Amino acid sequence: MCVGLPAQVIEISPKDRSGLVEVDGVRRQVDLTLVIRDGLSVGDWVLLHVGFAMSIVDEDEAARTLQFIKLFEAEDFEGFEGFETAEQS
Repeated sequence: MCVGLPAQVIEISPKDRSGLVEVDGVRRQVDLTLVIRDGLSVGDWVLLHVGFAMSIVDEDEAARTLQFIKLFEAEDFEGFEGFETAEQS
């Protein structure tokens, strides 16, 4: 399974098609080649996978995905409809 991590674009460098993104206060330089021509702007949210922005996502989708990831990290699946762990079955 591949997991994409939502990140907000902080800076864009069109010359080398890279940019600075932030996730929960952590900033990282990533490759924007796949999304820079789609009208990417500072403040937009992108879905990251292994250092590459794969697509632009809206803020609501980014928030839902980050919430799910935090639940997954905390192993707190109670109330998350449609998700069962082996221990719960």
